[in-house]
Amino acid sequence: MVAIKGIEKFAPRDFPGLISATLFIGGCNFRCPYCHNADLVLKPHHLPDFPLDYLLSFLDERKGWLDGVCITGGEPLLDENIATLCSLLKERDLLVKIDTNGSRPRQLQELLEENLVDAVAMDVKTSLSKYRLLVPNSNHIESAIKESIELLLGTEKKVFFRTTVVPVLVEKEDIKEISQLIQGAPLYVLQQFQPHNTLDKSYEKIQPYSQSVLEEMAKMAAEYVGEVKIEEE
Repeated sequence: MVAIKGIEKFAPRDFPGLISATLFIGGCNFRCPYCHNADLVLKPHHLPDFPLDYLLSFLDERKGWLDGVCITGGEPLLDENIATLCSLLKERDLLVKIDTNGSRPRQLQELLEENLVDAVAMDVKTSLSKYRLLVPNSNHIESAIKESIELLLGTEKKVFFRTTVVPVLVEKEDIKEISQLIQGAPLYVLQQFQPHNTLDKSYEKIQPYSQSVLEEMAKMAAEYVGEVKIEEE
Protein backbone atom coordinates (compact mmCIF):
# COMPACT_ATOMS: atom_id res chain seq x y z
CA MET A 1 0.00 0.00 0.00
CA VAL A 2 1.02 3.65 -0.29
CA ALA A 3 3.73 4.71 2.15
CA ILE A 4 1.97 7.49 4.06
CA LYS A 5 4.61 9.35 6.06
CA GLY A 6 2.48 12.05 7.59
CA ILE A 7 -1.12 13.12 8.19
CA GLU A 8 -2.22 16.68 8.79
CA LYS A 9 -5.67 16.20 10.22
CA PHE A 10 -6.87 19.73 9.53
CA ALA A 11 -5.35 21.56 6.57
CA PRO A 12 -7.58 24.51 5.62
CA ARG A 13 -5.18 25.94 3.01
CA ASP A 14 -4.42 22.75 1.06
CA PHE A 15 -7.86 22.23 -0.52
CA PRO A 16 -9.23 25.77 -0.94
CA GLY A 17 -12.81 26.26 0.16
CA LEU A 18 -13.09 22.85 1.81
CA ILE A 19 -12.50 21.26 5.20
CA SER A 20 -9.72 18.83 4.41
CA ALA A 21 -6.90 16.68 5.69
CA THR A 22 -3.53 16.24 3.99
CA LEU A 23 -1.53 13.04 3.46
CA PHE A 24 2.23 13.19 2.90
CA ILE A 25 3.73 10.50 0.65
CA GLY A 26 7.45 9.75 0.84
CA GLY A 27 9.91 9.92 -2.04
CA CYS A 28 10.58 12.40 -4.82
CA ASN A 29 12.45 12.36 -8.12
CA PHE A 30 13.29 16.08 -7.91
CA ARG A 31 15.91 17.74 -5.73
CA CYS A 32 14.60 21.28 -5.43
CA PRO A 33 17.17 23.07 -3.26
CA TYR A 34 14.51 25.20 -1.57
CA CYS A 35 12.31 22.23 -0.56
CA HIS A 36 11.06 22.29 3.04
CA ASN A 37 10.39 18.52 3.19
CA ALA A 38 13.96 17.24 2.98
CA ASP A 39 13.33 14.05 4.97
CA LEU A 40 10.41 13.08 2.72
CA VAL A 41 12.64 13.59 -0.31
CA LEU A 42 16.00 12.25 0.86
CA LYS A 43 15.20 9.77 3.65
CA PRO A 44 11.63 8.51 3.23
CA HIS A 45 12.56 5.00 4.38
CA HIS A 46 13.81 6.43 7.68
CA LEU A 47 10.34 7.76 8.44
CA PRO A 48 7.66 5.45 9.88
CA ASP A 49 4.58 4.65 7.82
CA PHE A 50 1.10 5.44 9.04
CA PRO A 51 -0.87 2.15 8.87
CA LEU A 52 -3.73 2.14 6.40
CA ASP A 53 -6.11 1.02 9.16
CA TYR A 54 -5.20 4.12 11.15
CA LEU A 55 -5.95 6.38 8.18
CA LEU A 56 -9.27 4.73 7.38
CA SER A 57 -10.33 4.82 11.04
CA PHE A 58 -9.46 8.52 11.20
CA LEU A 59 -11.49 9.23 8.06
CA ASP A 60 -14.47 7.18 9.24
CA GLU A 61 -14.51 9.04 12.56
CA ARG A 62 -14.76 12.32 10.65
CA LYS A 63 -17.38 11.19 8.17
CA GLY A 64 -19.70 14.09 7.41
CA TRP A 65 -17.19 16.62 8.71
CA LEU A 66 -14.28 16.30 6.29
CA ASP A 67 -14.99 17.38 2.72
CA GLY A 68 -11.82 16.10 1.12
CA VAL A 69 -8.23 14.92 1.29
CA CYS A 70 -5.15 16.44 -0.31
CA ILE A 71 -2.37 14.02 -1.24
CA THR A 72 1.06 15.60 -1.42
CA GLY A 73 4.70 14.67 -0.93
CA GLY A 74 7.30 14.20 -2.00
CA GLU A 75 5.83 13.24 -5.32
CA PRO A 76 2.73 11.06 -4.79
CA LEU A 77 2.52 9.86 -8.40
CA LEU A 78 5.76 7.90 -7.94
CA ASP A 79 3.88 5.44 -5.72
CA GLU A 80 2.46 2.57 -7.77
CA ASN A 81 -0.47 2.21 -5.35
CA ILE A 82 -1.64 5.81 -5.52
CA ALA A 83 -4.74 4.92 -7.56
CA THR A 84 -5.78 2.40 -4.90
CA LEU A 85 -5.48 5.03 -2.19
CA CYS A 86 -7.53 7.51 -4.22
CA SER A 87 -10.18 4.84 -4.77
CA LEU A 88 -10.44 4.18 -1.03
CA LEU A 89 -10.94 7.89 -0.43
CA LYS A 90 -13.58 8.19 -3.15
CA GLU A 91 -15.44 5.20 -1.66
CA ARG A 92 -15.85 7.35 1.45
CA ASP A 93 -17.40 10.16 -0.60
CA LEU A 94 -14.37 12.37 -0.11
CA LEU A 95 -13.10 14.82 -2.69
CA VAL A 96 -9.49 14.11 -3.64
CA LYS A 97 -6.80 16.61 -4.59
CA ILE A 98 -3.33 15.64 -5.81
CA ASP A 99 -0.24 17.83 -5.66
CA THR A 100 2.26 16.88 -8.36
CA ASN A 101 5.45 18.06 -10.02
CA GLY A 102 4.12 16.89 -13.39
CA SER A 103 6.87 14.35 -14.04
CA ARG A 104 4.50 11.36 -14.33
CA PRO A 105 1.91 12.21 -16.99
CA ARG A 106 0.83 8.59 -17.53
CA GLN A 107 -0.08 8.15 -13.88
CA LEU A 108 -1.79 11.53 -13.87
CA GLN A 109 -3.82 10.57 -16.93
CA GLU A 110 -4.97 7.35 -15.24
CA LEU A 111 -6.26 9.21 -12.19
CA LEU A 112 -8.08 11.74 -14.36
CA GLU A 113 -9.64 9.17 -16.69
CA GLU A 114 -10.76 6.93 -13.82
CA ASN A 115 -12.31 9.91 -12.00
CA LEU A 116 -10.16 9.21 -8.96
CA VAL A 117 -9.27 12.87 -8.39
CA ASP A 118 -11.36 16.01 -8.26
CA ALA A 119 -8.59 18.60 -8.24
CA VAL A 120 -4.92 18.81 -9.20
CA ALA A 121 -2.28 21.37 -8.27
CA MET A 122 0.80 21.16 -10.47
CA ASP A 123 4.02 22.83 -9.44
CA VAL A 124 5.77 24.26 -12.47
CA LYS A 125 9.19 24.78 -10.95
CA THR A 126 10.75 27.11 -13.52
CA SER A 127 11.22 27.45 -17.28
CA LEU A 128 11.84 24.13 -19.01
CA SER A 129 15.50 24.79 -19.76
CA LYS A 130 16.25 25.20 -16.03
CA TYR A 131 14.78 21.88 -14.92
CA ARG A 132 18.23 20.32 -15.19
CA LEU A 133 19.10 22.30 -12.04
CA LEU A 134 16.40 20.46 -10.09
CA VAL A 135 16.23 16.94 -11.51
CA PRO A 136 19.16 14.51 -11.08
CA ASN A 137 18.32 12.69 -14.31
CA SER A 138 16.60 15.23 -16.52
CA ASN A 139 16.25 13.09 -19.66
CA HIS A 140 12.74 13.50 -21.08
CA ILE A 141 11.64 15.73 -18.18
CA GLU A 142 10.72 18.63 -20.48
CA SER A 143 8.37 16.49 -22.55
CA ALA A 144 6.82 15.01 -19.38
CA ILE A 145 6.15 18.45 -17.94
CA LYS A 146 4.57 19.64 -21.18
CA GLU A 147 2.40 16.52 -21.42
CA SER A 148 1.13 16.94 -17.86
CA ILE A 149 0.30 20.59 -18.52
CA GLU A 150 -1.63 19.63 -21.65
CA LEU A 151 -3.57 16.96 -19.72
CA LEU A 152 -4.58 19.44 -17.05
CA LEU A 153 -5.52 22.17 -19.50
CA GLY A 154 -7.76 19.65 -21.26
CA THR A 155 -9.62 18.30 -18.24
CA GLU A 156 -12.82 19.55 -16.64
CA LYS A 157 -11.43 18.85 -13.19
CA LYS A 158 -10.48 21.74 -10.94
CA VAL A 159 -6.83 22.50 -11.68
CA PHE A 160 -4.32 25.20 -10.96
CA PHE A 161 -0.63 25.74 -11.43
CA ARG A 162 1.85 27.26 -9.03
CA THR A 163 5.47 28.33 -8.89
CA THR A 164 7.61 29.03 -5.85
CA VAL A 165 9.40 32.18 -6.93
CA VAL A 166 13.01 31.54 -5.88
CA PRO A 167 15.56 34.16 -6.99
CA VAL A 168 18.08 32.77 -9.53
CA LEU A 169 15.90 29.75 -10.31
CA VAL A 170 12.86 31.83 -11.23
CA GLU A 171 13.24 35.25 -12.86
CA LYS A 172 10.80 37.43 -14.77
CA GLU A 173 11.65 35.76 -18.07
CA ASP A 174 10.91 32.36 -16.52
CA ILE A 175 7.51 33.52 -15.30
CA LYS A 176 6.67 34.69 -18.80
CA GLU A 177 7.70 31.34 -20.32
CA ILE A 178 5.74 29.38 -17.71
CA SER A 179 2.67 31.56 -18.25
CA GLN A 180 2.84 30.90 -21.98
CA LEU A 181 3.13 27.14 -21.31
CA ILE A 182 -0.01 27.16 -19.15
CA GLN A 183 -1.87 29.70 -21.28
CA GLY A 184 -5.61 29.49 -20.65
CA ALA A 185 -5.25 28.03 -17.16
CA PRO A 186 -7.95 29.25 -14.76
CA LEU A 187 -5.51 30.00 -11.93
CA TYR A 188 -1.76 30.50 -11.51
CA VAL A 189 -0.36 30.93 -8.00
CA LEU A 190 2.98 32.61 -7.37
CA GLN A 191 4.33 31.44 -4.03
CA GLN A 192 6.77 33.61 -2.12
CA PHE A 193 10.02 31.78 -1.34
CA GLN A 194 10.67 31.21 2.36
CA PRO A 195 14.43 30.94 3.11
CA HIS A 196 14.32 28.55 6.05
CA ASN A 197 14.59 24.80 6.59
CA THR A 198 15.68 24.30 2.97
CA LEU A 199 17.09 21.11 1.50
CA ASP A 200 20.18 23.02 0.36
CA LYS A 201 21.20 25.11 3.36
CA SER A 202 22.83 27.74 1.15
CA TYR A 203 19.33 28.74 0.04
CA GLU A 204 18.60 29.97 3.55
CA LYS A 205 20.87 32.91 2.75
CA ILE A 206 18.94 33.97 -0.35
CA GLN A 207 16.83 37.10 -0.02
CA PRO A 208 13.28 36.59 -1.33
CA TYR A 209 11.87 38.89 -3.99
CA SER A 210 10.13 42.02 -2.76
CA GLN A 211 6.35 42.27 -2.95
CA SER A 212 6.67 44.80 -5.78
CA VAL A 213 8.69 42.35 -7.91
CA LEU A 214 6.11 39.62 -7.29
CA GLU A 215 3.38 42.00 -8.37
CA GLU A 216 5.26 42.77 -11.58
CA MET A 217 5.54 39.04 -12.26
CA ALA A 218 1.85 38.57 -11.52
CA LYS A 219 0.94 41.35 -13.95
CA MET A 220 3.04 39.68 -16.63
CA ALA A 221 1.43 36.28 -16.01
CA ALA A 222 -2.08 37.74 -16.04
CA GLU A 223 -1.80 38.30 -19.79
CA TYR A 224 -1.94 34.52 -20.30
CA VAL A 225 -4.09 33.00 -17.53
CA GLY A 226 -7.48 33.62 -15.98
CA GLU A 227 -6.35 34.65 -12.50
CA VAL A 228 -3.04 35.15 -10.72
CA LYS A 229 -2.62 35.02 -6.95
CA ILE A 230 0.40 35.77 -4.78
CA GLU A 231 0.62 33.60 -1.68
CA GLU A 232 3.03 32.60 1.06
CA GLU A 233 4.69 29.25 0.38
